[in-house]
Amino acid sequence: MMRRREFITLLGGVVAAWPLAARAQQPAKLPTRRPLIVYLAGVSSAPVWRSTTRRGFLNGLRDHGLVDGQNIDIVYRFADGKLDRLPALAEEAVRLKPDVILAPAQASALAARGATTLMPIVCPLLDNPERQGLAASIARPGGNVTGILRYVDGLAGKHLDLAKELVPTMTKLGLLVGPESAGQRRDLDIAVRATGVEVIAVEIHALDELEPAIARLAKAEVHALIVPADSLFFGAHRRISAQALNIHLPTIWTTREMTMEGGLVSYGVDESESFRRAGYYVDKILKGASPADLPIELPTKFELAINLKTAKAISLPIPESFLLRADEVIE
Repeated sequence: MMRRREFITLLGGVVAAWPLAARAQQPAKLPTRRPLIVYLAGVSSAPVWRSTTRRGFLNGLRDHGLVDGQNIDIVYRFADGKLDRLPALAEEAVRLKPDVILAPAQASALAARGATTLMPIVCPLLDNPERQGLAASIARPGGNVTGILRYVDGLAGKHLDLAKELVPTMTKLGLLVGPESAGQRRDLDIAVRATGVEVIAVEIHALDELEPAIARLAKAEVHALIVPADSLFFGAHRRISAQALNIHLPTIWTTREMTMEGGLVSYGVDESESFRRAGYYVDKILKGASPADLPIELPTKFELAINLKTAKAISLPIPESFLLRADEVIE
């Protein structure tokens, strides 16, 4: 028979061993997953990596203490200018279970919304989101999409005015129309009604249609060409500018970056600033805000830029008053 003192000693040893055994059986603590952002773009990767817009977005995240690879992760999916690939890429993005989808422009926002009505989507370059069914209203989107407007009323009229100022004798104005720019076409048609200028619009659905479209406009003897904001044209801006340069056709763009790389003139939203502002939306959502309650913002900064090298190459004189108004003159 075990003596009382021996039993107490044995019991004490067992009890002392319990915490060690319990600690040994606890599962290892799993690392916490960092918030994930999927950057879903309709263009190819090459122009995105060097773009001021992507840098603007990364800077906007840093404004709120968010750094890729440190406390957030960003993965990229590109359609390489083939916008019909966006729905499949959007489905792939959803399977990654991101905390936010960053859809740079309207086409990718529509694809993302088609793949999910629950995951938050932020778009820094929205066009008519109410008309496209992406938001119930600007003040209260009501769904899973929010962001910043790219196109505002009156912008088409401003482009028309610039074309007339640069080519005072203009009677025919060319317009490229992509999947995202139908609204801009309607506004331009309204703007020209009392001017006597004829708009010759060519619709483009794929990149291999670009050169034939510009050749068609040249045959129609247009005096200038407006290239609206559209994902299809973003990755092909060098091709468009080069062909226009060969036929001495002045081009009017919506983005300064296009003018820096060969376009003649641009007037539009400072897209880099809009992408930077997208960082604010991402931060808000990661902290628990719903896109449904985050109002879509109007752009706050516009810029006028002109490329004098291109103007010289097409033998187009630029009025001094134009140069004085420009925010950036590229020489």
